Amino acid sequence: MANVPKVKLNNGLEMPGFGLGTYLSTSNEIAEAVKYAIDRGYRHFDTAYFYQNERDVGGAIKEKISEGIVKREDIFLTTKLWCIHHEPSRVEYACRKSLENLGLDYIDLYLMHFPVGFSYVDENTLVPFKEGTYNVITNDVDYLDTWKAMEALVKKGLVRSIGLSNFNAEQTERVLKNCEIKPVTNQVECNIELNQKKLIEFSKQRDVVITSFCPLARPNPKERKPSFLYENPTKAIAEKHNKTPAQVALRYVLQLGTVPIPKSITKSRIDENIEIFDFELSPEEMKVLDSLETGNRIAAFSKIVDNDHPYFPFKAEF
Repeated sequence: MANVPKVKLNNGLEMPGFGLGTYLSTSNEIAEAVKYAIDRGYRHFDTAYFYQNERDVGGAIKEKISEGIVKREDIFLTTKLWCIHHEPSRVEYACRKSLENLGLDYIDLYLMHFPVGFSYVDENTLVPFKEGTYNVITNDVDYLDTWKAMEALVKKGLVRSIGLSNFNAEQTERVLKNCEIKPVTNQVECNIELNQKKLIEFSKQRDVVITSFCPLARPNPKERKPSFLYENPTKAIAEKHNKTPAQVALRYVLQLGTVPIPKSITKSRIDENIEIFDFELSPEEMKVLDSLETGNRIAAFSKIVDNDHPYFPFKAEF
């Protein structure tokens, strides 16, 4: 299994430079995937309260700890504060609920999942729709107030690092200028079609690591989407390096300077995805792949969240 390098965070801690995503995975599937991934050398796992699989991810990790395969300190676990818990008074409760679900004593990295808060109805209503519509009932909680409550979690030892997810550059800068504890990362969608180069450079200058979700853009083999996985030039580049198009796509976002966290429950793909540290794309190959940028976004949120909300992140250039 590949030797995954560590990425230094701005608080002095380290994060493995590659991980396993867990979105849209059922209980038994993701538990088995996490256990297999640990056996195969993965040490970085990404989940979220919204995914409703924290118990399965945490249980799989605990099982491998009890077997003596890994120690808790070997694992880097990320989970996220969901939008219904943006009110500062709910933040610690939400964090403790995630800890309870995970069955662990601390969270390595706790992210604000999205800058827009949703109205709280109850714990089972994760997306409170307006009656008869698919539009979410949002609130006007300032994400800076949510961030201050997240800083308290670090001080209490519940989490070791805190960060952002789906924030644009302007919002990131606003947090940086008003925080006591800096975000260590911003987790955003990043792949060949949405390469986020401007946001990556902006974040690098401010010592904020970009973590890439959907680095393969949720492949659909039946529809041969995204096209970059099934057509040239990615196929030709893959053949040149004796790699798969998926490995080239993952290597691309890695060389952009991000931490990829592809999701998979298939053993062969869990093996395949991490084997990207034994080759390098040339500057010319990177430029060719740059040219495939379309700006298409999979996780747009615009289908449910009003684009006119003052904290909606995707109206900005980057």
